[in-house]
Amino acid sequence: MANHKSSLKRIRQEEKRRLHNRYYAKTMRNAVRKLRATTDKAAAVAMYPGVAKLLDKLAKTNVIHKNKASNLKSKLSIHINKLA
Repeated sequence: MANHKSSLKRIRQEEKRRLHNRYYAKTMRNAVRKLRATTDKAAAVAMYPGVAKLLDKLAKTNVIHKNKASNLKSKLSIHINKLA
């Protein structure tokens, strides 16, 4: 167990941050999954800006790596372009 007041506070902060990051990472994964499952091009095109915005926000706050966000956006746009 921690011996210092500051380390107890740090433990509380890290737990709070971990839960926050998990929530947004799961939200991002669900949004990507939902977009990939879409077969209608018009719906996918409408969804894409929101998903891209979410990916950029998470990359900016270091929840996910910026390259991962870039790769996901690229793959999603390829998926959208392949839809009839």
